[in-house]
Amino acid sequence: MNIHEYQAKQVLKGFGAPVASGVAITSASEAEAAAKQLPGPLYVVKSQIHAGGRGKGKFKELGPDAKGGVRLAKSVEEAVSHSKEMLGNTLVTAQTGDAGKQVNRLYIEDGADISRELYLSLLVDRSVGRVAFVVSTEGGMDIEAVAHDTPEKIITVAIDPAAGVTDADVAAITKAYGLEGVAVEDGKSLFPALYKAFTEKDMALLEVNPLIVMTDGHLRVLDAKCSFDGNALFRHDDMKALRDETEEDAKEIEASKWDLAYVALDGNIGCMVNGAGLAMATMDIIKLYGKEPANFCDVGGGANKEKVAAAFKIITADPAVQGILVNIFGGIMKCDVIAEGVVAAVKEVGLKVPLVVRLEGTNVELGKKILNESGLAITAADDLDDAAKKIVAAVG
Repeated sequence: MNIHEYQAKQVLKGFGAPVASGVAITSASEAEAAAKQLPGPLYVVKSQIHAGGRGKGKFKELGPDAKGGVRLAKSVEEAVSHSKEMLGNTLVTAQTGDAGKQVNRLYIEDGADISRELYLSLLVDRSVGRVAFVVSTEGGMDIEAVAHDTPEKIITVAIDPAAGVTDADVAAITKAYGLEGVAVEDGKSLFPALYKAFTEKDMALLEVNPLIVMTDGHLRVLDAKCSFDGNALFRHDDMKALRDETEEDAKEIEASKWDLAYVALDGNIGCMVNGAGLAMATMDIIKLYGKEPANFCDVGGGANKEKVAAAFKIITADPAVQGILVNIFGGIMKCDVIAEGVVAAVKEVGLKVPLVVRLEGTNVELGKKILNESGLAITAADDLDDAAKKIVAAVG
């Protein structure tokens, strides 16, 4: 689960991180009062969407010469003008795709005098099985570009979970940044605070880009992105309350209600599979034969007939789907249960696109019998290769 920048900053502030004062608004009529709450005279008006690259983004409705989704304002009046222009329009960034995202919230923040921009993130480094700081002096840039062009400028500091952030860890991060003076002292409290926020709130990613050194030498979190482990949200009602469903795909929201692992993709072949590894293999073989998957959908090992039917409905609700491939290995999940769920869903929602089903494992013959006797236009496949060829040919 992702949250907005302004929400992430409030979370980090609660752990002692230095952030600027700011006010979130949802209407341009709130902009003047919001800006007047801040010291000024410099304000930053920031689009709040769940996507990066906002500053370099462009609004669909405003033309190529318009300013992006993060704008400086040197007066209250200019902050109001920016707010009127940005709210309700569609911001397209490198992460939104061509469709963009409608800006429904803004964050008006007090400006900062910046001396240096740094990059910092916390994530789970699976190569060592620990939470790690990823730091770079190249803040404010796409970290992917830095990793590709100048990987030596990215330093990783893995944290021992038994010890937490030690003085040696802080020193390593400080050295990587080349911090001096009061920034060194700020780091001694900031870096442990960010680690505490990450671990206590079960985050999957905490990114600060940029972390700035201001002209007075102090550190400040200028931007913040927090992503939370969905499997741990039951422990964090306060974080669940920050969820903005308008920023999420409606199909993914519906899938979460059924505890389905579903991610919408850009292709045209819908996939329903049990098991993440099998799902990845299914998507790969679809690509191998020249098409693109429309989704990642894992119904899990213990799904029932109703859950399978729900997954099928979610897949068919996507107008981009021109064909569906069901690929099930029956272990805990029995093939007859899958077959019953598919037949029930098809009878309820209809079948307007080709459907290929490959079953293997527990009760496979019974599953095939249910499909064959359903009277529905379902194409059976003998194995994964056969299934992929058939659905790709059917879609054309």
